[in-house]
Amino acid sequence: IVNEGFVEDINSILNAGDVPNLFPQDEKDRVIGDCREYAASIGKPLTKESVYNVFISCVQQNLHCVLSMSPVGEAFRRRCRMFPSLINCCTIDWYLPWPKEALLDVAKRFIGESKDVGD
Repeated sequence: IVNEGFVEDINSILNAGDVPNLFPQDEKDRVIGDCREYAASIGKPLTKESVYNVFISCVQQNLHCVLSMSPVGEAFRRRCRMFPSLINCCTIDWYLPWPKEALLDVAKRFIGESKDVGD
């Protein structure tokens, strides 16, 4: 990670769906203008705050992030302590070498469940 501020922004996105001061006011106004029709269609009030909250809600529902970090060393532990959303708001997959038998078993199960796989 080149800049720790990046991890702080990811923490905010994971926790609240928003990065404070991400948009200058003119861009935020444009986002609000672009979302106004959608907000009206779902019955939300057309105040700036309400329309922006509709936008944030859409971001929370549709944004998917993939982070890849090495768990080796103190940096990972420090980041997890400083930015708890990296743990609380994520699904963590540990990728370590798998035995050949485990890989074959998983492949057989997925192929066995699929009805579209030919001989």
